[in-house]
Amino acid sequence: MSNLILINTALCLPTLDIEALIQGRKITALPRMFIRPGQRFALYPAESSVSIKAWAKCELCQILDETKPLDILSKLTIWTPKVLKEILQQQQYIFLAYLRVYQLPQLQEISVNPNIQEKLGKFVSLPNSLTVSEANPVLSDRIFGQRRRQLEKLEPPLHPELEELQSAIASLTISQPAVKELDNDIKVFLGWSSDKLIKQPNPNLAWINDIAKLGDRSIELEEKKSNYQAGTDFENIARQSLEFLGFKVENAYKGGAGGLDLFCSKPYPIVCECKAGRLIPSGTVEELVKLGGMHLGANQFLDSAKLVIGPGKPSTDILKAAQKWKVSIINAMTLQKLVELKAKYPGAINLVELQKYLEPGQIEYKIDEYIDKTEKEINLRSQIVQAVKEVCEPDNETSQVTQKVCTSTEIRAHYNATHSPKLNDETVHDLLIELSSPLTGYLGRDNKSDRFYFLRDLLIIPR
Repeated sequence: MSNLILINTALCLPTLDIEALIQGRKITALPRMFIRPGQRFALYPAESSVSIKAWAKCELCQILDETKPLDILSKLTIWTPKVLKEILQQQQYIFLAYLRVYQLPQLQEISVNPNIQEKLGKFVSLPNSLTVSEANPVLSDRIFGQRRRQLEKLEPPLHPELEELQSAIASLTISQPAVKELDNDIKVFLGWSSDKLIKQPNPNLAWINDIAKLGDRSIELEEKKSNYQAGTDFENIARQSLEFLGFKVENAYKGGAGGLDLFCSKPYPIVCECKAGRLIPSGTVEELVKLGGMHLGANQFLDSAKLVIGPGKPSTDILKAAQKWKVSIINAMTLQKLVELKAKYPGAINLVELQKYLEPGQIEYKIDEYIDKTEKEINLRSQIVQAVKEVCEPDNETSQVTQKVCTSTEIRAHYNATHSPKLNDETVHDLLIELSSPLTGYLGRDNKSDRFYFLRDLLIIPR
């Protein structure tokens, strides 16, 4: 348990500055005097009624003058070059305090100081002492050390476009959950947040839990729906499932008696028949062949993948017909498992690779094979990310917390020491390149030296 600390003073700062510190968008403040490293204080907002949300410890205080590149400093903080120049005109120097910020477990309401605007950038006494601990830092040691090094060396931001995107969408996060998730992803990628990306259940994906139920008609039987309505409900959720997986489902071939249940045109043609209930009716494969040939023509139909999604165990006659016409058969639960995998890891399903598993006959075991293979590949990437994290983790015994960058050979050696089968340098390097892509953002890469560093965890979500 962290030691308890008593705080009697607060640094008065603009509310927007304090919010940026709490959000991890910046690690610095502009006091009007030099702050001694190691000094601890609450963060006192200068506007409106006062609620103290956080406290800080000064890690470093720099004295900067006009010779410093203010344009780069501006990009690494929230202050424009104009604001920084105005400060220099007023007081000749900029005091740049590096603050390690800790959130309070609950808000502390204090009375408003009537002269608080005069105290902006200065210390004020608290009416009541605060008892705090270092148990809840806004940023981890690693991320804070990385940000501190970048500021000390005045290194330009690595991803200015992403920072601009985050600023542009920030106002939309309250009303739009999808935007909030993107905002959180960007913050973690930029090092503005230490939060692990724990996927919360998405209410818009609750329908996934009904795929198998609609397939075996348990819901319809409870609600006393007709066979026709039960079939329509399952056909609709099967369509939704295939579109969610990435197929393009065409509407032109659908429609009542004589129409195809589902026809997907991309990324490859696939003809689908959906059967809800306890058994797959006899003649289902022949019906698929007849309707598919009639709507698509013999050549296009023969070149298309053919799929029956239905309940129960197919009869011997159905399995013989499936082998003859190269029709794959899966149950609704198998379809649900594919959709669940896509929901957990949006980039996990490779439809072109999945096509190789669409063999004739009943193929639940083949789809399970594909899902297991995909999950193993994701788990391998998670282990590589963890290896980078462990190899590049800063030395906590030193006073300087800095982010290390590591070669693929170092990472491969560390991974192979604790995992089997062993990986070679080429395989590890390819995985590191993939995981350091801006589209994934789990690792960072120094392109000049071809070295890598940790950004965020790749979490394995349990089934």
